[in-house]
Amino acid sequence: MNEWIKLSEEVKEAKKNGTPIVALESTIISHGMPYPQNVQTAREVEAIIREEGAVPATMAVIDGVLRIGLSDEELEFFGKTKGIAKASRRDMPYLVAAKKNGATTVSATMICAQLAGIKTFVTGGIGGVHRGAETTMDISADLQELAKTDVAVICAGAKSILDLGLTMEYLETQGVPVVGYQTDKLPSFFTRTSPFDVNYRLDTATEVAEMMKAKWDMNLEGGMVIANPIPEEFAMEDSFINKVIDEAVKEAESLGITGKDVTPFLLGKIKDVTEGKSLEANIALVKNNAKVGAQIAVAFGKISQ
Repeated sequence: MNEWIKLSEEVKEAKKNGTPIVALESTIISHGMPYPQNVQTAREVEAIIREEGAVPATMAVIDGVLRIGLSDEELEFFGKTKGIAKASRRDMPYLVAAKKNGATTVSATMICAQLAGIKTFVTGGIGGVHRGAETTMDISADLQELAKTDVAVICAGAKSILDLGLTMEYLETQGVPVVGYQTDKLPSFFTRTSPFDVNYRLDTATEVAEMMKAKWDMNLEGGMVIANPIPEEFAMEDSFINKVIDEAVKEAESLGITGKDVTPFLLGKIKDVTEGKSLEANIALVKNNAKVGAQIAVAFGKISQ
């Protein structure tokens, strides 16, 4: 495996010293936000994780090598460079064999994290079952990855552009617990709540860490969703954002946009219609997830020693 994977010096040092490590994706940099907010947010998220006593490890594929931790220059490269592949589990063998670059999605980042022995991963929101999936079968690879890869994913719930009810049903079928962090309701990315209950509510980082340890000590493979609501001051009104999403979904359908192109199209439309407020919300929730995720990583490190 050493020929396919490379750890940054900071991550190597953290592993040597037993410092908790938090995985981060790179698709949010290359495909989730415009430049320069994407790079600035990536740097600020890494700084938040360090402030909480953990080490950030942003994942990516560079020249066919799985990179665990990126330099400041590499963050800039992924933020500015057009046409970088969006790398999911399906794409990894090709990108590695062809020695290409790829920005890792949730599923690919989970794979990289497990290969590097990292148990905690912070992102914005997970993918899920898309609206109309009963006919299109458009279901994110994130859900299947959560079913088999032992990484806890701290997120602001599932993206509100999805069918949240079907997403919860799919996760239940796959045995993936959805934990509400200080909430009883599933947050839906831009909003703090949804009509759906989480499976369990936990109110401290230590409680989450103890559940993670219990799950994997019993060899119950697969990840966990730690759903952490967007900070209240940045949350958007449910009725407003749902109307915007419904209109964006109809436009995507009329244009024949499908598969992995749907999410960036919808998020782009939402940003335009909300005059940038959705981007502010996106940045705020990722930073909030970074703080909570780092606290969970530190707590998990203490009880796993």
